[in-house]
Amino acid sequence: MKIKTISRTEEDFCRKSKLDISKVHRNRDPVLHPFDRSREYAKAVVATKLDKIFAKPFVGNLDGHIDGVYCLSTIRNKIVPLISGACDGEIKVWDLTGRSCAWSAIAHRGFVRGVSPDAQGSTFFSCGDDKLIKQWALQPNSAASETVEPLNTIISQTTLTGIDHHWVDSQFATSGDAVCVWDNTRSTPLHSYKWGCDSVISVKFNPAEACLLASTGSDRGVCLYDLRSSAPMRKFILPMNSNKIAWNPREPMNFVLANEDNNLYSFDMRNLEKALMVHKDHVSAVMDVAFSPTGREFVSGGYDRTIRIFNTNSGRSREMYHTKRMQRIFSVAYSADSQYILSGSDDTNIRIWKSEAAKSLGIDAGREDRKKLYLGALKKRFAHMPKIKRIQKDHRAPKAVKKAKSIKHIQLMSEHRKQDNRKAHSKKEDSLVQPERKKVVVREFK
Repeated sequence: MKIKTISRTEEDFCRKSKLDISKVHRNRDPVLHPFDRSREYAKAVVATKLDKIFAKPFVGNLDGHIDGVYCLSTIRNKIVPLISGACDGEIKVWDLTGRSCAWSAIAHRGFVRGVSPDAQGSTFFSCGDDKLIKQWALQPNSAASETVEPLNTIISQTTLTGIDHHWVDSQFATSGDAVCVWDNTRSTPLHSYKWGCDSVISVKFNPAEACLLASTGSDRGVCLYDLRSSAPMRKFILPMNSNKIAWNPREPMNFVLANEDNNLYSFDMRNLEKALMVHKDHVSAVMDVAFSPTGREFVSGGYDRTIRIFNTNSGRSREMYHTKRMQRIFSVAYSADSQYILSGSDDTNIRIWKSEAAKSLGIDAGREDRKKLYLGALKKRFAHMPKIKRIQKDHRAPKAVKKAKSIKHIQLMSEHRKQDNRKAHSKKEDSLVQPERKKVVVREFK
């Protein structure tokens, strides 16, 4: 005789105390839940709406500069320090956890054009309008005294507009009348590159390829350099100037340009005939761009006094941050843990923002964390639905931005009507419209 028994332990079905949650056992068979998908869609819509309701991106500000903040830099292997340079020549090192200034010094006469930490993160370099490059200790020994002195000072023969340090080696590059590559221990440049432009606006080292760097110039050109050769490698021309360039840290063959024509352009260095993506939404010149350490998104700031966050594969911004008192934004940066965004603007303030507007700052309990992951998966699953797309795209913009956007839309519709008229009244071979991603590149040199 066969006897079937059910064996159950009391721990699996009973609460240990009144504070515990009663366990509910459900049958997950889809046959028993025919409306499961519609319920999940409703949950995704509610979760998207709640994200908009509870969106509070502004965390705080760092006040202390007496002139506009022109450049910012975080340290790749440290979360706490932040370096800022102002238009009056002052540099400050901030402690982000306490939101306080660790130390400050008048480093240059005129603008501080750039700050960049070294590969180890123990020192950093600054350059300014006075043609000086100075090396500073992040934590100087003379912190107790009144003044902080630089470790090293290099006099450049040309004007300086930007600086960037190598990711691994003890080399750094400066932009100005030419692109110069320096060694930390030498007072003269190792290499100097120039390709037919009056001045170079910005320069950046590639995070993966040790000998590769890129620059943007005042002749609307973007140039790639190989340190192993004595001449620039490739160059292409855009319709307008690019103010900044940023390499993707996870896909180091791709880079993004912050352009004067209100757009950002993603390029693959292996194919410079066309842009990978045109990122729109700014209504004025884009001044700075910075990638998240994850490489999946980047942040930009511009003359329209807004900060926008873009996904690398999206042409429209995911978030738009602005405040009433924030003026033109000169510099943006991500924190090393990609949780926060830092912006420096013309109103002398550095502002701290959350990279996810509705994300809570505290530590979530286990159940709450699991629920957020579940709702995030639902939002991703139903992201293509029209209702969810409409809610996600809705941003409350300042009146000036909204007005400029409407004028821009009218101009764009007018241009489309002209194209349609040309198509209708010309031959077939003459009416071919060049794609927008190809129109971006005016000319390429090899």
